[in-house]
Amino acid sequence: MKQAPSHEYYTLGMDTEIAYRIFGGAPESIDADIRYLLNHVENLLSRYIPESEISLINRNAGARMVDVSQETLDVLLCACNISKLSKGLFDITIGPLVDVWDFKHATHVPSDTVINKTLGLINSDDLFINKRRNTVRLRKTHQSIDLGGIGKGYACDRCMQLLRIRGISSAFLCIGGNVSVMGNLPDGRPWNVGIRHPRKNDNVIASLSVTDTSVVTSGDYERYFTDGDGNRWHHIINPITGYPAHSDVISATVIHENSMLADALSTAFLVAGTEKSMRLMSKLPFMGAVLITDRLNVLVSRNLANSFQAMSDVEMQIF
Repeated sequence: MKQAPSHEYYTLGMDTEIAYRIFGGAPESIDADIRYLLNHVENLLSRYIPESEISLINRNAGARMVDVSQETLDVLLCACNISKLSKGLFDITIGPLVDVWDFKHATHVPSDTVINKTLGLINSDDLFINKRRNTVRLRKTHQSIDLGGIGKGYACDRCMQLLRIRGISSAFLCIGGNVSVMGNLPDGRPWNVGIRHPRKNDNVIASLSVTDTSVVTSGDYERYFTDGDGNRWHHIINPITGYPAHSDVISATVIHENSMLADALSTAFLVAGTEKSMRLMSKLPFMGAVLITDRLNVLVSRNLANSFQAMSDVEMQIF
């Protein structure tokens, strides 16, 4: 059987690398549509773009309700649900803490006084959402929303939706650590998605054979700084303590057809650690997970056992 021609595309956007591979379709027009869609999503959700809807909510914190699109509302509602499910281990009102730590420029740890003061601004229950009127408000002045832990997942979902509308039935999309796949390869084989080794650069610790789903990984290696005493501080903050997450999980991969959901939960799992993550998993029967601990133990949910392949020197434990 003749294999359909593939088309590959690479660009930068949403402060990360974006790449995809598709089979069939009209590549040039799809490239333009994907670029437009990603710009649209970023212009809605990025708090670093002054005209975005999220920036408008943040500027009016403690003051008034803000009109938002259905798209923004859907992301905020999903984020609030995950916050409740994780008992605050995922919280999009974390913006003030992100600013205090400033991982892009940081060289030292903020003082306990500053962190404790900032923690008073972190509470997703302070995000008031009127679903009937599509309006949103933050309760306190200086509160701010940061969608870094969920926005890329939403962008993946929207891009895959667009590809389906355009008649694509086989595709691989990667936005940062968020991977979404559509269908299988043209020869019928599932897509093979690698999981990065959290302590060996440019190495893969395991892989997953997947179809029609998303594979999203959060790790403590993605962005960090080292202070004057040689201590390493990564960018995934625990909203409850105000400090970078310090659980026994250093890499959390979540597999689910909804990339937005997987994105938020991979962050929550890294903050939560193995025991709390497993308890969360028990409430999410249609989701798979791969947790890598600080001892490089690899824990794999039972529903992924047949699709998971570890490297030769890695021991796998099913939970």
